[in-house]
Parts: sequence; C-alpha cells; structure tokens
Amino acid sequence: MTAALQLREVARTFGGKPAVAGLNLRIEGGEFYALLGANGAGKTTTLRMIAGLLQPDSGSIEVLGHDLVKAPIAAKQRLAFLPDEPLLYGKLRCTEYLEFVAGLWGVDGRIAEKKGEELLRWLDLWDARGHYCENLSRGMQQKLTLAGALIHDPALLILDEPLTGLDVAAARRVKDFLGQLVRDGLTVLFTTHILEVAERMASRIGLIRSGRLLAEGTLDELRARYGADDSTLEDLFLSATGPDAAAGATSA
Repeated sequence: MTAALQLREVARTFGGKPAVAGLNLRIEGGEFYALLGANGAGKTTTLRMIAGLLQPDSGSIEVLGHDLVKAPIAAKQRLAFLPDEPLLYGKLRCTEYLEFVAGLWGVDGRIAEKKGEELLRWLDLWDARGHYCENLSRGMQQKLTLAGALIHDPALLILDEPLTGLDVAAARRVKDFLGQLVRDGLTVLFTTHILEVAERMASRIGLIRSGRLLAEGTLDELRARYGADDSTLEDLFLSATGPDAAAGATSA
C-alpha cells in the first residue's frame, strides 16, 4: 500500500554540519503526524525538503508514490506547505488572494470561488473577505494562509508551527478545523513546540534529534517505551531526547 509520505535515508548538510542525517519516515494516509524535537533538531529542514524548497543531499522522498526529484510536478500537486511565517500579498483582498493562489494551481474559477467561500466561513474569515491582507491581524493572516494552502484540495498538508501568533479562540478554531479535515481523509504532518497540542491532536508522534528519528508511535506506545501510563508528552519527550533538549520545547 502506497504511503502518503515516505522518506528513505534523507540527508542534508549546511556548511559541513548535518542538519538531517539519514532520516527514515513513513506516514500513512489519513494520519495526523507530529514531528517533535528541540530547536535545531532538523524539523524545519525536513519539512522544507518535503515541500520541495530544499534538495536533499542524498536519500529519496516520495509523496503518494511520486518521487519528489524524478516527478516533482506530480508530487507537489498533491501537497501543500504552510510555513511558520504567513506569506501574503498585502495589497490583495482576502478573496483576491485565494483566487490568485487557486489560479496558480490551475483550479477552475467557479470551483475556486465556492471552495474559497467555504474555507473563509469555516475559518471565521468571511466577514473580513474584502479586507486587504496587510490590514489583517497576525492570527487572521495565519488562518488565511491556511485557507490558501487548502484551496486546491491537497492530499498532504505540511504545517510548521501552525498555531504561532494565534490567540486562544483562533487556535481552537484551527485545531477543530484540522481535526475535521483529518477525519475526512487529509494527511497532516506538523511540527510544534506546544507539546500539549501534539499530545491532544496527533495520531502518531515522531521524536527527532540531530536530524535522526529517535522514536515514533502513538502516545500509548511512547508511554510504554519511555514512561508510565500517566506520563505526559513532555515527560516522554525529555526521557527520549535527554535533558539537553528541554530548552527546545514547551508544554504550553
């Protein structure tokens, strides 16, 4: 059975220092997968390679069976990447931004209009649809970029710190939204330093250090290996990655 995402011995070096070192990772369709690690563990580099923004020095990446190097268009058509900093065109209104992104993906205009309205309503942005992107709050910008990432109905969504800059209400809205998308069949790979979010939302969790996957599994599987039945993800994270990683993650 073809995985939604498959990494085999993926490596990337910067200035002679390995950022990702022989990473192997397999994510099945419909999973909500959290990739966790301290600052500098290789999370963002990994996500950028999966998104096709960085080329690995070695190894292979497949998206739904399509090799990212050999068949980049086929692979990238099925994925979307949302970085931790919103990337918007300030002089476009919200609806114009979504129309623009949909056009880049070749989405039919009528379908894009309907999908855009659905996303804006779902993310509580409909009343701001005529506002310029540059006048939106940081949280609203984050939600709008999420809508843009989903306008072409990707099969794999990659999120780097998706709750950055969101207040409590907006974060709850986004979490509920993502949970529903996963229940509908979307595959999500995300990173976060808010371990409580990963503990509550992820169906599987991977712990990465120095560009290598140390452990992965469900929360219960990680508890069986690294802690006790009532261990929090913070406890498990520190047990698996060691005390030096503590500064790179928070529980709230």
